[in-house]
Amino acid sequence: MQQQSSRPMSTCSACGRAFEVRFRYQTREEESGRFAYFCSQRCHETTLASSTECSGCGVRFALESPFQVETNDAGRRFFCSAVCRAHAAHKAAQRAKAPRRIAVFNHKGGTGKTTTAVNLAAGLAEAGKRVLLVDADGQGNVGASLGIRGEQTLYHVLVNGARVEDAAVPVRPNFDVLTSNEALAAAELFLATRPNRDRIMRERLGDRAGAYEVVVIDCAPALSLMNQNALVYADGVIVPVSCDYLSLVGVRQVLRTLKNVQVMLKHDIALLGVVPTFFDVRNRIARDAIDALGRHFGERCLPPIRISTKLREAPGAKQTIFEYARESHGALDYLVLVQRMLDLWKDHAPQTTPRAMCATVPPPAPERATA
Repeated sequence: MQQQSSRPMSTCSACGRAFEVRFRYQTREEESGRFAYFCSQRCHETTLASSTECSGCGVRFALESPFQVETNDAGRRFFCSAVCRAHAAHKAAQRAKAPRRIAVFNHKGGTGKTTTAVNLAAGLAEAGKRVLLVDADGQGNVGASLGIRGEQTLYHVLVNGARVEDAAVPVRPNFDVLTSNEALAAAELFLATRPNRDRIMRERLGDRAGAYEVVVIDCAPALSLMNQNALVYADGVIVPVSCDYLSLVGVRQVLRTLKNVQVMLKHDIALLGVVPTFFDVRNRIARDAIDALGRHFGERCLPPIRISTKLREAPGAKQTIFEYARESHGALDYLVLVQRMLDLWKDHAPQTTPRAMCATVPPPAPERATA
């Protein structure tokens, strides 16, 4: 008496015959998550030929050649023509060339965030990078510093879905600015009503900023939903810290925020560096601040930006520091910062912020500033 097989029987999706699955080609997972079954190679090929959808244009076509099938780690894709396959490869290459995204961030005001964002972006543009500077502060200080006012702002991009290329204002070669104004407060109310409220900026600016190599975001001095969006969009953060006691104490809150972005919002973000600003070598508190930051952050403590009257005057002239006073201490110091960023990107990818970086920054003892 012949022993019956214990394997379950399946129904062929092409001819309807019941059969026992024995080979790998006899099953195929569909886009819906269900499985299709084929009793023979002919039924399998017949089904592919009659129901294949092009992954490029979406048109159904008859599968006739091996070049029309592409298999990789992401799964299997089908293309009706060489044009569709080349177009898909071009789009994948564009996604691989996503811009570097830098948030200039500190909860505390008066640390030189806007000055750092403007001059870092301008310096990278002069170095040949295509740069977009995004003003994520409703005070609109970026536009005021450069003497520009966009007809469309970050509000229109986030709320109305305006295209970045339509809203951005070209200000210098390789240098565009997406401005903001007081309407950004209304944008934050819009974000609060969205289910994915901390990822709207990433969705709106993601693929639409592909024309740029670097995106620099000037964040507001606040712990806000807009700043959460900026940090989730960014892949790296620069923290300007003025050389005084209270600013050093405030670094702890910045590090806690970066840790929360990683742990709670599930977004890896790198601490590119802490930039000491308003550095005056004559004052002991400034020297102590540099020592404290150096001990805690090591190589992530970037060269300081020296205090400079020219840096304060440049926004009044609606110019970057490189245009206003290229030989000043401020210009030379920001050129060093620009070069450090270029070297970092050239040598290695930035690492995510380790948990140890979220420890307390040891502040220097408060002392009276001396000349």
